[in-house]
Amino acid sequence: MSNSGVINRAIRKVKLIMANIKSAKKRVLIAEANRQRNVAFKSSIKTAVKKALELASSDDKEALNAALSKVYQLCDKAVVKGILHKNTAARKKSRLTLAIKKLAK
Repeated sequence: MSNSGVINRAIRKVKLIMANIKSAKKRVLIAEANRQRNVAFKSSIKTAVKKALELASSDDKEALNAALSKVYQLCDKAVVKGILHKNTAARKKSRLTLAIKKLAK
């Protein structure tokens, strides 16, 4: 979604909740922009996980290791940014590793 689309959506949200104070209106706009950013980041993690699972069934171990490293990197970055809880990231990484081991058999 484009930046202007995010702003328009947030402005409609401001009108719905009837924020009267300028700082409250601004917080609604900022919260919406942050929400969109978080959704996009979580989506990139899901895409990386799917890519790693696809590579698990192939014979290309180098590409699989690179994809697995990318998933780990994205999960760790999400924890640092506050998008994911550290236990959630650990669970995602663990489940992915187990799934790849299962597919490798």
